[in-house]
Amino acid sequence: MSSELKNLSSYNKDEVPSGERCSFGIVVSDWNDKITNALLKGAIETLIENGTDEKDIDILHVPGAFELPFGASELFRKKKLDAIICLGCIIQGETRHFEFIADAVANGIMQVGLKAEIPVIFGVLTTDNLEQAKERSGGRVGNKGVEAAITALKMADL
Repeated sequence: MSSELKNLSSYNKDEVPSGERCSFGIVVSDWNDKITNALLKGAIETLIENGTDEKDIDILHVPGAFELPFGASELFRKKKLDAIICLGCIIQGETRHFEFIADAVANGIMQVGLKAEIPVIFGVLTTDNLEQAKERSGGRVGNKGVEAAITALKMADL
């Protein structure tokens, strides 16, 4: 596993553009909410730490990961945003359902970004088990929410 010995959420603040005068949307799945709430917390804290005013962060909750693309589309339609972060957690089960959902969500998020012509960031965990999800939502390998926020800041700066 490539991330086994790294904390992927460590970053050099000097290399991250300021989020001052930027507005961000965050769409978060309520499925696996202990994981997704940790991702959300990491994303919000990172945006604020890098200059984004809390009032310039719009959050939309959706039932599950499959609904993330529609939620992102709705945020784009209703708000003028510099980037949208999609946060979710899909954990492998005993059936192929995982594959269908993960593929649909990834493609849907990409399509929203292309159509909206703004960055729509994929902050969705696709893990084999709950332990891996915990490790990536504030555990020993960091917080994907932090990484998604850094990506959003960098892409909004383009």
